Amino acid sequence: MNNIDEKLQPILAEVARRNAGEPEFHQAVHEVMESLGRVVAKHPDYLEQALIERICEPERQIIFRIPWVDDQGNVQINRGFRVQFNSSLGPYKGGMRFHPSVNLGIVKFLGFEQTFKNALTGLPIGGGKGGSDFDPKNKSDGEIMRFCQSLMTELHRHLGEQTDVPAGDIGVGGREIGYMFGQYKRLTNRYESGVFTGKDIAYGGSRARTEATGFGNTYFTKAMLETRQTDFDGKRVVVSGSGNVAIHTIEKVQSFGGMVIACSDSSGYVIDEAGIDLALLQEVKSVRRERISEYARLRGNGARFIPVGKGSVWDLPCDVAMPSATQNELTGKDAKSLVKNGVLAVGEGANMPCTPEAIRILREAGILFGPGKAANAGGVATSALEMQQNASRDRWSFEQTEQRLAQIMKSIHDRCAETADEYGAPGDYVLGANIAGFERVAKAMRMLGVI
Repeated sequence: MNNIDEKLQPILAEVARRNAGEPEFHQAVHEVMESLGRVVAKHPDYLEQALIERICEPERQIIFRIPWVDDQGNVQINRGFRVQFNSSLGPYKGGMRFHPSVNLGIVKFLGFEQTFKNALTGLPIGGGKGGSDFDPKNKSDGEIMRFCQSLMTELHRHLGEQTDVPAGDIGVGGREIGYMFGQYKRLTNRYESGVFTGKDIAYGGSRARTEATGFGNTYFTKAMLETRQTDFDGKRVVVSGSGNVAIHTIEKVQSFGGMVIACSDSSGYVIDEAGIDLALLQEVKSVRRERISEYARLRGNGARFIPVGKGSVWDLPCDVAMPSATQNELTGKDAKSLVKNGVLAVGEGANMPCTPEAIRILREAGILFGPGKAANAGGVATSALEMQQNASRDRWSFEQTEQRLAQIMKSIHDRCAETADEYGAPGDYVLGANIAGFERVAKAMRMLGVI
């Protein structure tokens, strides 16, 4: 707790005690607490009425059983979660994650981060997150449909466009959202379009929602680079992951003139010095759902696959690094490699992809660092725009939606930079994002009373 203000240390100790065995949640709270010492010194009233303690405690935590029948007729059991973290700014808003690693601690960390991320957008949405330890890999469409329907049979009673609005995350795309929304509609007898975001265009989705997280991270990172009088043009870029966020990060970086030379999945990474062939990557990962090694085989032309255990994608010299896979993927060792190889900027496309040690090393080296709660807020911002379109029974063009996304990301960047300046840490986007998000939530909570 060396970096935590002494007034905040008892709060952090109580969070650790009350949430034992949840290291990801502890990490997320600790990272925000590191920034709040300057806030409580300037505004000691934030220590009153247990305001910070209430921010760290979810308003509601829902855990439930999900029984479903596989294609062989066997009954399977998974566990479902929905953490409704904070609704001071609007209905709970955050994705659903389907992955074997999902547990309560991970969902709480994601919901905590989501609360501040959503606040930074300036839009009227609270924070929440959910998911299940269900693994969608190697499951048939029928199995995924039956699982989603069983999950929604329980969860639907806790949702609503004015209450809690889920979306996608790891393992949850348009297919899964369609099945969940369909079951919600069936059970409630209401066509409540705004209860889910990330929907297909055919039934109320927003154009540019699929691209939004990757595009948004690229816009944010571009804004950081511009503070050093440069941009993506001609830069070597490494993007981890090869899912939705990574693919659309690569797309937008290439449109700005950057050269993406590597991407990855859980089996390893590929190096393509000629630049990643986006169409081929999408064919391999989004259509055929193959491993990343298949990209290297089909690409030829010197593209190489490096399996897990034979090195890290972050060992590659690059100007910009954009971790877009999962939490804690970029370690202190990786950060040292990036700094040694002359990286200029790191933009977090995933949620908390850099370990605390990695963040410390990057910040101490003066590297431009865009934390996930700011840099990857484009996804939820466009989800809020989808809610807006649903509420007005309207549909915007792709260009209109992307233009609004670009404006929001520039506003988030500027708000983080201005807040960092205000609190005596110019260029520190971590501190700026934490304080700007915290202050918006805290002010609302104070006005609403002790609830």
